[in-house]
Amino acid sequence: MATPVRATIIQPDPHVPLDRFGHWLGINRIMVRGVPLWKVDVPSLAEIGDGVLLLGGTMSAHDGATFSWIDPLKKLLVQLVEADVPVLGICLGHQLLAEAFGGQVTVSDPAGGEHGAYEVSWHPGAAEDPVLGRLADHGSSLLLESHDDAVTVLPPGSTTLASSELYPNQAFRVGSALGVQFHPEASPELMGRWTELDGGDGREMRRSLHRMDTDLSRNGRLLAQAFAGQLRSRALAA
Repeated sequence: MATPVRATIIQPDPHVPLDRFGHWLGINRIMVRGVPLWKVDVPSLAEIGDGVLLLGGTMSAHDGATFSWIDPLKKLLVQLVEADVPVLGICLGHQLLAEAFGGQVTVSDPAGGEHGAYEVSWHPGAAEDPVLGRLADHGSSLLLESHDDAVTVLPPGSTTLASSELYPNQAFRVGSALGVQFHPEASPELMGRWTELDGGDGREMRRSLHRMDTDLSRNGRLLAQAFAGQLRSRALAA
C-alpha cells in the first residue's frame, strides 16, 4: 500500500486560493488539508503532516496588530524549519518567512510592485534546489507576479535563488523552507480577478496571460510536482 502523503495548506485570505495547485497536487496524490486563517487558528506543529504550503494575501507582513495570526504563524515557520518539515511560502508567505528568520519586508515598495507575467532569472544555487531545480535548468522562467510589498533584506544564512529586473529577492531558501515572491499557483482567471479587485482591467489581464499560458502553466506545474516529491520523500522517511 502506498504511503499517504499529507500537506497542510495555510490560506491567509479568501481572495488568494490554492487555485491550480489543487489540481496539480491532486494528480501527484497529495492529500491536502486547508487552514483558512480568517476562520481558524494557526495549526500546531503536530497537526501539519508532511509539509506546508503557505499562500499569499492582501494584508502585509507588518499587519500583526490587525491580524492576530501573523506572529503565531511566524513562530510556526521557525518550528517547521527546526523540525526539517518542507515549507513553500508564496508571496505573502515568502515575506512572512523572511521576517520570521530575521529578514525585512518593505510595504508598498517604491519600485511599484509587479503585476502580470515577468521573467525570473535563476541564481546558480537554484539548480540544486529540490523544488526549483527543474525550472532553473532554463536559466530564467516566465512566472506570474502580483505584489506591491517586497523582501528587501534576506534572512541571515539564507540562500538567494532568483531575481527579476525590479526585485532581487524573488526566491530564497532557509533550511527546509522555500519562499517565492511569484505566484506559481495562479491561473489567468485568478490574476484577472485580482486585477479587478485593484480597480484594473481584469479582462485584458486574462487575455494577455492566456497567450502566455503554455509557459506559465508548465512552470507552475513543474514547481508543484517538485514540491509534491519533497513531501513524498518526507512521508517515506517518517
